[in-house]
Amino acid sequence: QVQLVESGGGLVQAGGSLRLSCAASGRTDSAYGTGWFRQAPGKEREFVGAITWNGGCTYYVDSVKGRFTISRDNAKNTVYLQMNSLKPEDTAVYYCARRSVRWEETALGRTNEYDYWGQGTQVTVSS
Repeated sequence: QVQLVESGGGLVQAGGSLRLSCAASGRTDSAYGTGWFRQAPGKEREFVGAITWNGGCTYYVDSVKGRFTISRDNAKNTVYLQMNSLKPEDTAVYYCARRSVRWEETALGRTNEYDYWGQGTQVTVSS
């Protein structure tokens, strides 16, 4: 069993920054990587980016590329999402999830390829 807990969300003005954390506990040794998703009110859950288990590779969707950075500290079993230059359209609940299948860039956004999810943390960007 794996538990994922996100933290670090909050209210920030446009142009500001936040760093989200995703702390994992339990059996994490079989992870293929970690993904970040977000869901705004009335919208479907959207893939944001992902990082491999060893941190050697990351992937971002175009809308956050150059503004968001994913990193990890395996000694702490924690994955981070650094968000800079935030925009009102970044407002959403952010979720981290453990990837359960091998890394494949064209498939990183498939929610059914992640087996454990956190409860989410709210990010609100005011204009």
